[in-house]
Amino acid sequence: MERLLQYIFDGLSLGSIYALLALGLVVVFRGTGHLNFAQGEMAMICTFFTWQFHAWGLPLVVSVLLGMVAGFALGAGVEVSLIRRVAKKSEAGVFVVSIAMFLGFNSLAGMIWGNLPPEEMPSLFPDEPDDFVKIFGAVWRYEYIGIMVVALLLMGLLFLLFARTKFGLAMRAVASNPESARLVGIPTGLVLASSWGIAAAMGALSGAMVGGLAGELTSLLMFTPFIYASASATLGGFDSPGGAVIAGLAIGVGEQLAAGYAPGWIGQELRLGVALVTIFVVLLFKPSGLFGSAKVERV
Repeated sequence: MERLLQYIFDGLSLGSIYALLALGLVVVFRGTGHLNFAQGEMAMICTFFTWQFHAWGLPLVVSVLLGMVAGFALGAGVEVSLIRRVAKKSEAGVFVVSIAMFLGFNSLAGMIWGNLPPEEMPSLFPDEPDDFVKIFGAVWRYEYIGIMVVALLLMGLLFLLFARTKFGLAMRAVASNPESARLVGIPTGLVLASSWGIAAAMGALSGAMVGGLAGELTSLLMFTPFIYASASATLGGFDSPGGAVIAGLAIGVGEQLAAGYAPGWIGQELRLGVALVTIFVVLLFKPSGLFGSAKVERV
């Protein structure tokens, strides 16, 4: 029983990060109707920004906040300078641009920081060996508790943004029909840029927490978490914030249970393959996701 509780708790902690990254994908999709395949790499390079601020002597919390600000500026700048221009000419071009950004940000991080050995990334939360509390025999590390609390608080703020503010309504209107939204006075440009900016800022926070868990920073830091986040958004629905959160937590728990109870020959690579299979199966049988709304078109 203790072992099961341990896996569930660890899974919920990791699932919180997946859910946060998945929400970034949902924010962009709800606000612009596009999928940002560079979300993970944008989060990675913002985490390097956070590390650099901290290396310059700033407190870690301040560095993370500055990393989020830099992430917002990066996301908004990408939307204004690249995505918006390409989307006017070709929707398929947005996919190509996002893949190009995926490769570009990875190469940029390697060019700037790649000659350094893997750098130690401090954790936002207490992470010493004795920083834990036992509940029902399971070890609840303060670091994991902190990750869950911060992730859940941010998720709550995003739900309020979506459901209780005019901006959240404007995001849905712009994604549904940009021209109609513009005609009724919605500042579509601001909504589009803000959607990408918010998603990148969320990615910066996710990256800081992942880096703290890993204890080091590399250009591949967010690759695996992004795969799980993509599976979460696909399973829950790209237009369903609640679905993405539920799916992210479920995938996190499932990953830990698989690691704990599966035969020893099942390694990390096969566990990652399960996430990819999840994406394939959901797209095959329910493209809108378990909680997403099916798109209705007149013919």
